[in-house]
Amino acid sequence: MKLSKLIIPLTCLTLVACGDDDDPPMTVDPTPTPTEAMIKITATNLTYAQPLSPIGVALHKEGQFWQLGESASDALEVLAEGGDNSELLGLDVVQTKASTDAPLAPGAKAELMLSQETLTDQKLSVITMMVNTNDGFTGLNALDVSSMAVGEEMRFVTYAYDAGTEANTEASGTIPGPADGGEGFNAQRETINKVAMHPGVVGQDDGLSSSVLSSDHKFDNPLMAITITRMK
Repeated sequence: MKLSKLIIPLTCLTLVACGDDDDPPMTVDPTPTPTEAMIKITATNLTYAQPLSPIGVALHKEGQFWQLGESASDALEVLAEGGDNSELLGLDVVQTKASTDAPLAPGAKAELMLSQETLTDQKLSVITMMVNTNDGFTGLNALDVSSMAVGEEMRFVTYAYDAGTEANTEASGTIPGPADGGEGFNAQRETINKVAMHPGVVGQDDGLSSSVLSSDHKFDNPLMAITITRMK
């Protein structure tokens, strides 16, 4: 009898402790959805007869693609002489990049998208060559986009630069664009060897008889219109 009296209270105590249905179920917070920043770059060729090489765009935290008065990097030389943007977009500082597949014709427009986890400390560069020149290029260089709000839009125009790596002879065989179909990149550099504002095209019509260019290939600044929009 004594044993039975001990067992019953202990059994009841166990049932009370395990059977309390009034406690709310435990919940676990779901993993936060990662955020993503996205910007759209719209580029328009404003020239009359200067196709622009495939447009390259990149986000990076540091560095510049060029500096006026300084020697062009090898990557910039490859772009400015032959229109190949792959080396610039492949630089170690580049975090996100995109490029059009084909040259941008005069009057034409191209859109590119860049996605990044955050825009904190991010700079945007845009680069392209005027292909009916020896080593002319244009673009935006390390533009700060870190504070752009969703829906915000910025507009810019770009100017003509000379890489200073190839003489502006305009001679047959030296221009890679459709006006000549000549050589692109050549590792040999001219003695000037510094980035500067482009002096412009001379052409046959202005007395440079050896030039393969005409007055149609002349250009005035600005070269390109760029709109940057933060999409999200």
